[in-house]
Amino acid sequence: MSADGETGMIPAWRDGVLQPVEKLAAHREGLRHKAVSVFVFAGERLLVQQRAAGKYHTPGLWANSCCTHPHWGESDAACAARRLGEELGLAGVALEPVGEVEYRAEVGGGMVEHEVVTMYRGTLDAVPELAPDPAEVQAVRWLTLDALAEEISEAPERFTPWLRIYMAEHRGIFAG
Repeated sequence: MSADGETGMIPAWRDGVLQPVEKLAAHREGLRHKAVSVFVFAGERLLVQQRAAGKYHTPGLWANSCCTHPHWGESDAACAARRLGEELGLAGVALEPVGEVEYRAEVGGGMVEHEVVTMYRGTLDAVPELAPDPAEVQAVRWLTLDALAEEISEAPERFTPWLRIYMAEHRGIFAG
């Protein structure tokens, strides 16, 4: 299995029933599936990550702090904390669930993210030392939501479809 669990089983709905489905199959078939998105703030600045060039969809695009799919049988909260550690080397962040969002977006290569996303907000007192996994994360930055919105407006193609959707339609959920 790759670092991002490309071959893992995730919770997805098939014929209205939540069941374990292979992650790539869920994306290729456009199945509605569970996900988590994390927004980590240090003061007014949000941590965003540039997805690694080797990711199987949306490589090199900027996304929120962390976004992923829980393994079958894994809680959303445990998944969010696990992936912050795996992707960014960030542990011990108190995560607050702040809402649920559903969206559907084409992510290239004939794949679709149709996600039911539990959103989490983490708040830090200071910018921590990060240790991004290069198989997952190409770069990180801290910026205000206004600066992020301006960058998305100027060059939307540099950002993942879900981050564009979150900023346009759901900013109030994670902005705090």
